[in-house]
Amino acid sequence: MRKIVVDGPLFRSNCTLGEAPIYDPVTAILHFVDIVERKVHHLNTVDLTLTTDEYDIPITSLVLRRNAPGLACTTAQGFALLNSDGSLEYLAKPLRQEHVPFTRFNDGACDAKGRYIAGTVYSPDTEHKIPGQLFLYDPNDRTCKIVDEGPFTDSNGLGWSPDGKVFYFTDSITNLIYMYDYDVEQGTLNNRRTLVDAKQLGYGGFCDGLCVDCDGGIWSARWGDSRICRFTASGEADLEIVFPTVLNVTSCCFGGLNNDKLYVTSSHCGAMNGDSSLQEKYPDSGQIFMVDLAGQFKGRERYPFV
Repeated sequence: MRKIVVDGPLFRSNCTLGEAPIYDPVTAILHFVDIVERKVHHLNTVDLTLTTDEYDIPITSLVLRRNAPGLACTTAQGFALLNSDGSLEYLAKPLRQEHVPFTRFNDGACDAKGRYIAGTVYSPDTEHKIPGQLFLYDPNDRTCKIVDEGPFTDSNGLGWSPDGKVFYFTDSITNLIYMYDYDVEQGTLNNRRTLVDAKQLGYGGFCDGLCVDCDGGIWSARWGDSRICRFTASGEADLEIVFPTVLNVTSCCFGGLNNDKLYVTSSHCGAMNGDSSLQEKYPDSGQIFMVDLAGQFKGRERYPFV
């Protein structure tokens, strides 16, 4: 098992719950969210200047837009556009009204045709028992539907194989990364099966956000485990990036001029009912990291929203 150890952060963003990084190759800006603080951050990776937009509702995932300024996103309640003036414009709010107080959207990503797939989180209380589910918003016909009813726990990291025929999806609390057969022409997924059972492999913490490289490797961030693991397309771990000063590594994406830099988000130790006293032991929790993988790995750009 190869290991890379990361000494310190690229930028001190001081996020409570940093998530959903997306790199814009045109502007060299890394966009990411702080779900708890309801913020969307925009970090210029050249001069390390930061601008921030604040919203009235948590923004939970981000994607670039094809041939349009601004970003598309999921909020806690649905799919929306983040316009260049900072305004929010909903496309679909598919959650049942009686479920809204007990669940929300979490991570999401677009397929090669610009469809937006995103998952929700479960309600663990015995009274409501609302499962996490996978939704797909199709901008071509403006429909929104459930594509997998689960039940899932915390729907998380999503991505596709380089040929677009395999879809990856993370169920965090069960510590599983699933794979599906994906029909990109129809926007349908079938044959869900387990690619990675992290608990069975002996990992602590939980699977979180992910991204995919040009060779088909899946880079999975690990909440509570201070690392990112690279899994092959057959589910074998072959590389770990360790962050000794971070407890909760939340997500990652490739970027940079040659798409060989891995940008990484993290969370404060006290986020999501965590133990704030651990922040002293892991003082860089909540910061942004960059791992230079030049000459080793090259990432794939995330598909934009149509």
